[in-house]
Amino acid sequence: MTAQDSTASTSPSIDYQFRDDAAVIAFARQHVGARYPAFTTAEELQVEEIGDGNINYVYRVCTLDRSASVIVKQGLPWVRIIGESWPLSLVRVRIEAETLQFEAACAPNLVPALHHFDEARSAIVMEDIGDHRNLRHAFLERASLPRLGEQMGSFLATTLYRSSDLALDAHDKKARVARFINPDQCNRINPALRADAEALWQDAALKVEVAELKQRFLSAPEALLHGDLHAGSIFVREDSTKVIDPEFGFFGPAGFDIGSWLAALWLAACAHTELEGEQGDKRDYVAQLRAQAVASWESFAREYREQATHTSDASFAASGVAERLLSRMLRDALGYAGCELIRRTVGLAHILELESISDEATRARAERRALALGRELIMTHESLSDIDAIDALVARHLA
Repeated sequence: MTAQDSTASTSPSIDYQFRDDAAVIAFARQHVGARYPAFTTAEELQVEEIGDGNINYVYRVCTLDRSASVIVKQGLPWVRIIGESWPLSLVRVRIEAETLQFEAACAPNLVPALHHFDEARSAIVMEDIGDHRNLRHAFLERASLPRLGEQMGSFLATTLYRSSDLALDAHDKKARVARFINPDQCNRINPALRADAEALWQDAALKVEVAELKQRFLSAPEALLHGDLHAGSIFVREDSTKVIDPEFGFFGPAGFDIGSWLAALWLAACAHTELEGEQGDKRDYVAQLRAQAVASWESFAREYREQATHTSDASFAASGVAERLLSRMLRDALGYAGCELIRRTVGLAHILELESISDEATRARAERRALALGRELIMTHESLSDIDAIDALVARHLA
């Protein structure tokens, strides 16, 4: 490994960027302190680059026997796989660090611990969660994750409630909204899917619904969102879930994060209708993914209701307010889930679960399920308010 790659070789020099492994090691040694005694001694350390290479550099710094390790993540002022033609503000690195701190205060067992943020370096040092694996790979292996839905519901309930008007003083809330303004939160198509994509582009009724969802996305600072809550931002073990990479965190409609997470489950379910394997195994795993979506919402709603009983604002404490808010969040979540299902199918950022289907025609069948489900969720989201009815709708598209 080296702390440079082809992007660095074709781009102007960036003074803050780590130039070699020694610089990454020195940075880690300087900032982990007493948490990792081996890092403060003369013991030899090694570096591995472990990022997916899309946007940031991500390194594991560890002892030779791997008994102690941390993650160092450094941001670039553009999308790494594209280059300077797609710039990104480095404000996102500060936002990621502060969002991680907030999430750790809300749900300490569900996020990696933040050890240090260096604004000059646009770099973060955090806990290594290498004993977990990326959820996308767990999905592909049809892994059983019995606590995933409950834990994600809990993460969403605590982070969205504790950054909302029900939990924060109005002045504190407005100050936080201003601090989390994220300038970066404002196509590749399977040839066999081209006609389906073009039909969506010409769908006037769909465009109206999406425009309204976009308007709420831009103008409803209800809670501090993760902002990019897809399966690639979640690491899992059978008994544990860790949410990472909140670099696109911002204040927006609470239903956005919920919808992003539900879409991750439903996208994986669409893929598993066509991925290789015994038909019975595929059906069983699709049913598991649907059940995780139901469990996520039920866990979220249960914990949100309980937390809402502690609001100090008399108007929000009135009977029926929490239920009204939950109903609005669910409707929003379904609309944003629909947008995510479509975006991940015909937009730039495809998902591994669908891309793992090598045959174009076979993959197109799964992608059409995602598009059709996404469209129906968007078009009907304002009339859906019961999680069992929603699951039945999803089941029809996966049959």
